[in-house]
Amino acid sequence: MILQQQISETTAYLQQQGFEAARAGIVLGTGLGALIHRMDVRKSIPYGHIPHFPESTVESHKGQLLFGYIGPTSVIAMQGRFHYYEGYTMQQITFPIRVLKALGIQQLLLSNAAGSMNPAFKKGELVLLEDHINLQPENPLRGLNSPVYGPRFPDMSRPYDPALSDKLQHASGNRMHKGVYAAVMGPNLETRAEYRFLRMIGADVVGMSTVPEVIVANQVGLPCAAVSVVTDECDPDFLKPVSIEEIIAVAAQADQTLSDIFATVIAAL
Repeated sequence: MILQQQISETTAYLQQQGFEAARAGIVLGTGLGALIHRMDVRKSIPYGHIPHFPESTVESHKGQLLFGYIGPTSVIAMQGRFHYYEGYTMQQITFPIRVLKALGIQQLLLSNAAGSMNPAFKKGELVLLEDHINLQPENPLRGLNSPVYGPRFPDMSRPYDPALSDKLQHASGNRMHKGVYAAVMGPNLETRAEYRFLRMIGADVVGMSTVPEVIVANQVGLPCAAVSVVTDECDPDFLKPVSIEEIIAVAAQADQTLSDIFATVIAAL
């Protein structure tokens, strides 16, 4: 029950710091942060000051927890997330999702940067996730056999909430692609053979995050939806070298569009 005690301690600390019950939670991925400028921020705490929180080691992730409003809707936003490749356990990576749930959020929106194996999905475009394939080597539910954490065998037939996803698609003017996200460990990018494999098994985009958070959201009964920004095109027959700097730059170009979509949906919750 150590994890549950940590959740309770972190929740109590954040409540003391003015993090009140919020309607929505947001997880902002690599190169994505413009939504913060649409938010009336009331409280901001670096991850390093929050008890039991990991600290983000990825340069493009600010590493702050924010409380405020988008329109009339109260929001808690993670400005940066945690990844398995940083050396954290899956329970550490997903700890903030359990805390957000304990703080009272009712919906969760997630974003990430991803490479595209689908030739129809081009750099800078957005993909609304309909499903995922988990290829990461660990599961955030492993070892949690107490019902206090949620069901041990949560159903994942609809990991992304259809109603919340429809709201995002409508807010985009029905311009987002829909696709399947493959989650890999990282931090290296994939080989040509790996991209062929991922496409063969049904993935449209690939990244190194999101799925652990979605698994935990489903376990704790938190409706969620996720959008990927396509930051590189992964055609194995015409594969070009890409750097993390390029990925961040492309994500930043699409950031405003994604932020507008998120803000429209959140304000109407």
